[in-house]
Amino acid sequence: MSDLVWFKSSYSGNQGGDCVEVARGQKVIHVRDSKDPNGPALAFEPQQWDAFVRFASQHD
Repeated sequence: MSDLVWFKSSYSGNQGGDCVEVARGQKVIHVRDSKDPNGPALAFEPQQWDAFVRFASQHD
């Protein structure tokens, strides 16, 4: 995962709190806590990630 380019959520502020980063791999989308970049990351198939983003954008 060291070759991934991570992007911080636009909803994450600079005051700490809940911060999410996302990286697009060859076959999956990786999601991690930006406060713990060496910690665990979740992996989603693109279809799963797209469904989550559509759901979340309707409920923000």
